[in-house]
Amino acid sequence: MTETQTPGGQTLLFLTDEQLRKGIEAMFFAYRGFTADPDRILDHHGYGRAHHRALHFISRTPGTTVNNLLSILGVTKQSLNRVLRTLIEDELVESRIGTHDKRERHLFLTDTGSALETELSTAQRERMRLAYREAGPEAVQGFRAVLEAMMDPELRHHFNQMKDVRHD
Repeated sequence: MTETQTPGGQTLLFLTDEQLRKGIEAMFFAYRGFTADPDRILDHHGYGRAHHRALHFISRTPGTTVNNLLSILGVTKQSLNRVLRTLIEDELVESRIGTHDKRERHLFLTDTGSALETELSTAQRERMRLAYREAGPEAVQGFRAVLEAMMDPELRHHFNQMKDVRHD
């Protein structure tokens, strides 16, 4: 990795292909670790990662519409409907008809759904907390900046809408 100053004072960062490859591999292995604990919990309940993502984003945006969830998750309507049908049948998610537009369905976690989502997110928050503590505050800020820079603009929009919602 080398840094170069431009005449305007901007710092340019040049990475080798091998450094980029190592970063990609680190993302793959980190993702595997990040999902390992929730995967065990989900497996115990007979659910998969799609169920986890739906629970997470319904929890973060209570009352979200099915269309908004489709946009956030980037899955097909058919795929999301399968996941939602299971979560609704198992009484983890409640679907309510829109008050202004009867065609809209608004999604909310039930108490049971909220408990499962809390169990899943607690495991992930603990892994993140330990990693952040080990890496230090500057690394945390840098990591967040890298992740945000990697987001597609429409997903960054969703992220920015959610990041200020307090949910512990």
